Amino acid sequence: MAQTQPFELPDFYTPWPARLNPHVERARAHTKAWARDMVMIEGSGIWDEAAFDAHDYALLCAYTHPEASAAELDLVTDWYVWVFFFDDHFLDVYKRPRDVAGAKAYLDRLPAFMPIDGVGMPVPENAVERGLADLWLRTIPTRSPQWRRRFAGSTEALLGESSWELSNISDGRVPNPIEYVEMRRQVGGAPWSADLVEHAVDAEVPVAVAATRPLRVLKDAFADGVHLRNDIFSYQRETENEGELNNGVLVVERFLGCPTQVAADTVNDLLTSRLQQFENTVATELAPLFVEHGLDLAQSADVLRYAKGLQDWQAGGHEWHLRSSRYMNKKPVARRPLGIGTSSIPGGRTRRRSLGHVPFQPVGPLPVPEFTMPYQARLSPFLDGARQDNVDWTRRMGMFDDLPGLPGSAIWDERRLRGFDFAICAASIHADATPEQLGLSTDWLTWGTYGDDYYPIVFGRTRDALNAKLQDERLALFMPIGSAVTPAPANAMERGLGDLWKRTAATMDRDSSVQFRQAVRSMTASWLWELANQIQNRIPDPVDYLEMRRRTFGSDLTMSLSRLARGSVVPPGVFRTRTMRGIDNSAADYACLVNDVFSYQKEVEFEGELHNGVLVVQRFLDCSREAALDLVNRLMTARIEQFERIVATELPTLYVDFALDRAARDAVDGYVAELRDWMAGVLLWHRMTARYGEAELRRTFGRSPVPAASGAPVRRPVVEAPAARVLTFRGPTGLGTAGARVAGHRTLHAR
Repeated sequence: MAQTQPFELPDFYTPWPARLNPHVERARAHTKAWARDMVMIEGSGIWDEAAFDAHDYALLCAYTHPEASAAELDLVTDWYVWVFFFDDHFLDVYKRPRDVAGAKAYLDRLPAFMPIDGVGMPVPENAVERGLADLWLRTIPTRSPQWRRRFAGSTEALLGESSWELSNISDGRVPNPIEYVEMRRQVGGAPWSADLVEHAVDAEVPVAVAATRPLRVLKDAFADGVHLRNDIFSYQRETENEGELNNGVLVVERFLGCPTQVAADTVNDLLTSRLQQFENTVATELAPLFVEHGLDLAQSADVLRYAKGLQDWQAGGHEWHLRSSRYMNKKPVARRPLGIGTSSIPGGRTRRRSLGHVPFQPVGPLPVPEFTMPYQARLSPFLDGARQDNVDWTRRMGMFDDLPGLPGSAIWDERRLRGFDFAICAASIHADATPEQLGLSTDWLTWGTYGDDYYPIVFGRTRDALNAKLQDERLALFMPIGSAVTPAPANAMERGLGDLWKRTAATMDRDSSVQFRQAVRSMTASWLWELANQIQNRIPDPVDYLEMRRRTFGSDLTMSLSRLARGSVVPPGVFRTRTMRGIDNSAADYACLVNDVFSYQKEVEFEGELHNGVLVVQRFLDCSREAALDLVNRLMTARIEQFERIVATELPTLYVDFALDRAARDAVDGYVAELRDWMAGVLLWHRMTARYGEAELRRTFGRSPVPAASGAPVRRPVVEAPAARVLTFRGPTGLGTAGARVAGHRTLHAR
């Protein structure tokens, strides 16, 4: 008797047509023979011929690579047979019996079968090793060393992070939504698929742009689309037959406490949002990228061919899910014509929520909930001195001066700065600092926040993306490596950065200076991303928002300084591990969302800002601001709990894996303690600063919150918001305290 489906398949957004490669029959015959040679069918105990035929991996590859040659389609299909066999084999042999130790030993051997130069492989001992060895040697002859390294890294991540899934199953733990999206990219293998697309279309991404934001977003949005779609189709098989806990529909169902159908529809909305993020990146970010990095026509064409290959994969992958016996697809939804702009068309509702926001609507103050905060704080005894020194520094840098050509247009004055009280933020997150260190921390906080106010006022009013880009490039000149001479500063932004760079980088070696400079540039470049969204009146995609928010908040800069302080003790590879990235991102998300809660009225009502986590959730879910606030608070609680879970369960294993001595372990422990201090200090400052109080906002912005480009006030029309759908979430939001214990050098800026 057939199983009843747990939900109706949602109405999918399918913007690209699926096409079938004409060499599909040849690929079917070839890959079955290859799988037999590798002992993946008869004798494997995993598949038999009937199961192999029903899965039809050749059809998957023929749909996802419609323009590949016959020989290339054979090779790509063999890769997918191998990766699906690995997944099913790992499930039967290690996941179901909860064999964590055996899984680690098994996974540790596999990277040896991907030598960059193709030599020195061990002797394969099973079908997975045998298949990987064969495929690697057939693939690398036509690829550059750079591509080989990227593909090997993606393959290793796909294999190695399977232990994360096994750990969750062993603990009976469903991950939180942010953690899930990040980890699903690794475990699900879509970044691996994206690298393989380069090979299939014979268009390697140029090294000059491979690590840039547009290419990263294309790969990440592609990966999320692939995985979220798969989660919807595979929910029944994974939850009812496999005992799987790592499924996006289940994650949303548990986190929101909602019916399965609502969870599936919500995941489909996120899938749609990620596909539209992909489209937006192609349309708005690639052409400027080509110019900025001087790509020639052939290199630009390679990037565009790669992007088209990713689109083909999305379209073909969807078509295969509707046909494969692996998935829940007995009642596919009716296909509808596609278009933009109406909620009756797949994807139209998501676009409307993103692009239809009316800024400057009166929202009133957002009630601040109780936050989960398990840490306690103390303040530096040098706080009072830092306050006065910061006022003097800010005046010397010209941050109280009028903007050039605009009398009466000063962004800040002394009264406002004293109300912001950046010194108390520095004193709470750097309590053990010397007076000089505390002054430096306070000035970094001031400069970063001034910059975050400066860009919207100077460039946002006139939507001046070109001059904003030129300003960003000029800022880089004030962070020279070595003895380079800096130009004369043209404004307070440049003057302040030049002063801070000299004071901070003076004691760094060259490598540390390069890393620190990159962290500052990451933050300033993120202000250009905010401006681009402002120009489009586009509330960002939720995933892109969270990942970029870590940069706009200065989290990368914060953590870079602390890592550099431990560089001589801790091997650099430690900070690149999944464990340390998970610790960093959890802490960053908590602090960023704290700021979004406190700054909601300031940003939404008075500044017309689009980049606020509460607003992003509110628009994405089409819910009330109260429901969005509740969800943001739950996310904060989940992230700080994840932070502590990683520290308790993964750090000890990391210490063993890297054979860290006592000094290195103490240094990592100190780094973790500083992040605890940082989260607590951020919350403490937000509770004490005047920056977000309604009285200060009314005094600063008046009844007409946004100044015109000329400096004269303008009156914004009051537009009533449409009635919001209220979501009710079950479960506690967590209790907390305002306390926090502190140490370490910290930098952030406040919105």
